[in-house]
Amino acid sequence: MAEPTDRALAERTLGGDVEAYGGLVRRYQGSVFGVCYRIMGERQAAEDQVQETFLRAHQRLGTFKLDKPFGPWIRRVAANLCLNAIRAAGPTRLPLEEERDLPPDRASINPERQAQRDEQAETVRAAIRRLPPHYRVVIELRHFQELSYAEIGAALGLPLSDVRSHLYRARRALAEDLGSLDD
Repeated sequence: MAEPTDRALAERTLGGDVEAYGGLVRRYQGSVFGVCYRIMGERQAAEDQVQETFLRAHQRLGTFKLDKPFGPWIRRVAANLCLNAIRAAGPTRLPLEEERDLPPDRASINPERQAQRDEQAETVRAAIRRLPPHYRVVIELRHFQELSYAEIGAALGLPLSDVRSHLYRARRALAEDLGSLDD
């Protein structure tokens, strides 16, 4: 039997089927956690935001356009909630926690090369975590969620010119930060 589509699960949820929403949660909890973790920079804060994301999305499922994909919508909800949480926390930075990706089959990878890749990936992740929250969010939405500039603007309530400006400044800050490591 084929898996129900996101649309079918959303329609069933709107009709009162609690189990259907559980299917959407199971399907998207990993990608929503990835968004929250990259923005929040700390596992516990990310887990809290994942929970808040699914609660808020359930409350506002009636605003979801059934003809659109569910994944980008729920990840935008997550990004907005994370950005709001960071803003509410004030100027203090949240503690950073080391993130480790689960590697593919390590037996087929050169250990030295993999160690170098892991180190480079951690360096980039750390540089992203050092960005101000509003830059971190646009980097997340553009480069990890692959949203268009217009979609980012709609998700964050920003004009297109601000999205472009934030991305330019975020990329420049990352380049300067990563370039300073070569000195």
